[in-house]
Amino acid sequence: MRRIAWRAGELLGVLFIVSFGVFMLLTLMPGDPAVAILGEGHPPADYEALRQELGLNDPLLVRYWDWLSAAVTGDLGTSLVPPQSDVSDRILGALPVSVQLAVMGLLIALVLAVPLAMWSAAHAGGTVDRIISAGMFAVLSVPSFLAGLLLIMVFANGLGLFPRAQWVRISEDPVANLHHAVLPAIVIALMELALFTRILRNDLIVTLNEDYILAARAKGMPAWRILVADALRPSSFSLVTLMGISLGRLVGSTVIVEYLFALPGMGSMIVTASGQGDFPLVQGAVLVIALVYVVVNAGIDLSYGYLDPRTRRAHA
Repeated sequence: MRRIAWRAGELLGVLFIVSFGVFMLLTLMPGDPAVAILGEGHPPADYEALRQELGLNDPLLVRYWDWLSAAVTGDLGTSLVPPQSDVSDRILGALPVSVQLAVMGLLIALVLAVPLAMWSAAHAGGTVDRIISAGMFAVLSVPSFLAGLLLIMVFANGLGLFPRAQWVRISEDPVANLHHAVLPAIVIALMELALFTRILRNDLIVTLNEDYILAARAKGMPAWRILVADALRPSSFSLVTLMGISLGRLVGSTVIVEYLFALPGMGSMIVTASGQGDFPLVQGAVLVIALVYVVVNAGIDLSYGYLDPRTRRAHA
């Protein structure tokens, strides 16, 4: 319980630092929110009246406190760029797209990486290991935009198996949603596959040299059973940590994939809002991404007790 309370305090601290940092940085961006709302060509008095109404003339810390006080209640403000809309509604519309793509991409990468890493570790130094390692380095060297373009050319434009610039929400049609999400999720999976495979392979090799593994081998246990039942779980610390970091990162950084496939996710929304000077939307989106990131990683940290009971005793 004490550990959970400590993690909750860390979570709140990180969110405060992120929100304050983003708020300060956005104040340095060029542009005038009043001009963004009204457009150009209005009398100076109109702009000044709007700035006064929005509190833009207040001291910086006062403006931050007003925004933070509202954000705690779930009110992230109103978008500045016409048509003006509630920031929370905009984020709730874009967040599920990015989260779904990130989760699907990580699951695809995990399903492929685990058997590849186990196979590679079981044949460490051999031909199979070298082939898998070379393949992962090749995948890692391909930029995501190039991989996306190739997949679009082959499977969307060439074979017509998948749509390119369309999105159907899962609440409207789950089957169509998966059909539209598979190709961009594969592009995301390729970014993570090589990293997952390499880090799990290295940890498995270390674990397979532990005394209890050698004892299991001496008892004549099958190699596959040793890998799956005895070596995989204690070798998953680094992989689980990397997955948590990747999930938080991907929710807000799938800009290239969302652009290639014209998807209405968080990444493309933040880029568009930044270009338009829509400060409230950028602030709210970054805060939500930070929240997703710290919550996921707090959950990953708490899962270590399941992966290795020794960590429960260490934190007791």
